[in-house]
Amino acid sequence: MRLEGKTALITGAARGIGRSFAQAYLREGAQVAIADIDIDRAQATAAELGDGAIAIRLDVTDQASIDAAVAGTVEAFGKIDILINNAALFTAAPIVEIERADYARVFDINVAGTLFTLQAVARQMIRQAHGGKIINMASQAGRRGEALVAVYCATKAAVISLTQSAGLDLIKHGINVNAISPGVVDGEHWDGVDAFFAKYENKAPGQKKKEVGESVPFGRMGTAEDLTGMAVFLASDAAEYIVAQTYNVDGGQWMS
Repeated sequence: MRLEGKTALITGAARGIGRSFAQAYLREGAQVAIADIDIDRAQATAAELGDGAIAIRLDVTDQASIDAAVAGTVEAFGKIDILINNAALFTAAPIVEIERADYARVFDINVAGTLFTLQAVARQMIRQAHGGKIINMASQAGRRGEALVAVYCATKAAVISLTQSAGLDLIKHGINVNAISPGVVDGEHWDGVDAFFAKYENKAPGQKKKEVGESVPFGRMGTAEDLTGMAVFLASDAAEYIVAQTYNVDGGQWMS
């Protein structure tokens, strides 16, 4: 098992992609803190995943909550070896309709949440003095702009840049910082994404999802499980020499 003896903190892990990461890490021998603002669902997920999983309440917009989640993980498991910054929020609107409050909320979760959770865990890893692995969740949306998705695209571009800067700074401590850039990933969150496009592009419900799925060179939308291989690899010893990189896992939607 590639992660045997390791401890991971995964944000936004009560459902969707984060839950799949947690499940994959447990299969690989890790212990996992399911960190989520929805503590009831996090507890249910931890119970479903079984031994080695605990639930931690985490609001990534609140520094006290971040610090408490790190401390709670260390109290439960004794250390943190791996962080996945997965918590994020999607939004969409034409440029002339973007609202400052929506902009601030999405940046607070997607960018500040990533930065300050990374910072808190990096400090813990430095105290432990045996390195670690930090994985940020970027997106193909961070690779280029989209007419209706300016704010979300900008947040994910920031995550890619933050991954580069943090990776270059923290590798001297033996902490590898890298990122995963998914394409379109099916799941319950896509109901909300589809609703934005239905509103602004006058599409029938489900039409946008069908169109983007058909546009993927692989032939379908991704699934959360499609991302777990890269998440395990980047957390493993096999990724020791990989620093400040963002990997596309998107069925061929973007080449870089």
